[in-house]
Amino acid sequence: MIIDAVIAFFILGIICQLLGAKLAFPEGLYKTLSMFLMIAIGLKGGLALQDHIDPALIGMSLAVVGFGLFLPLIAFPLLRYFGRLDNINAGAIAAHYGSVSVATYAVAVALLEATNVSYEAYFPLFVVLLEMPAIVVGLILAKGSLKIINAAFIKKELVANQSILLMLGSLVIGYFGGASVEKISPMFIDLFSGVLALFLLKMGLIAGHQLSALKQNSLFLVSFAILMPLIGGFLGTGLALLMSLSGGGIALMAVLGASSSYIAVPAAMKESLPEANAGMSITASLGVTFPFNVLIGVPFFITLGQYLAA
Repeated sequence: MIIDAVIAFFILGIICQLLGAKLAFPEGLYKTLSMFLMIAIGLKGGLALQDHIDPALIGMSLAVVGFGLFLPLIAFPLLRYFGRLDNINAGAIAAHYGSVSVATYAVAVALLEATNVSYEAYFPLFVVLLEMPAIVVGLILAKGSLKIINAAFIKKELVANQSILLMLGSLVIGYFGGASVEKISPMFIDLFSGVLALFLLKMGLIAGHQLSALKQNSLFLVSFAILMPLIGGFLGTGLALLMSLSGGGIALMAVLGASSSYIAVPAAMKESLPEANAGMSITASLGVTFPFNVLIGVPFFITLGQYLAA
């Protein structure tokens, strides 16, 4: 059995954490690696878009935004009525599962490129579009009111959001930068897999730490953190088929639907919904869903995409 080297670093991180190994990660490096991945994904998308601008992209973008609005509406009743969580925590967790994980997307891209499977150039745009809709829906569900969506919220969470600015800004730079982008390609393009491996090592350490917190959480939360990615993944697969995407595109849309946020949404929830139990959301997202997707979900949806496109 051959395990992709990038994913192997994630497994190594989990093993180190579970064995109690004191693997020190330089302070601030995690955020730096995260920023690197966002910039690299945006640049790669911008470069690819130079030859793939299509008027149909507007309609597909609207469909993707609708997809992001719809996912938390599925997650919320599952959390509220089957998990018996209150509106605040159900809305907060639903927002996590309607948004996306940049790292999960990066893993899928790395695996597709390692096996020479092509995908549509505009997917970084879809990553950006899926970042925020679920936050809005999650907050509305949690508060039961539209009043939470005011001018200050829109400016801070939608306009000045770090993930959106870095990825969208880098996509624009990649698109309009032309040949000048080649000067920074050795860093952001050539080193992408290596930086992703280092990032996943840190993610493995975090996931391994979160596994211990599962002992204090219900079986429902663990079950939800596995079931919801499957629901989102299959819905993403259906959306990709309606959009007539390639095998790689089907896989990536499924992965976007299956992933859950652990950067943008936790920050937004901490600011706008401080009464929510942040530990419960992070445990589900990082302790269960992220490892499940990296080890099982992403390879499965890539295989499914290839099968459906054959």
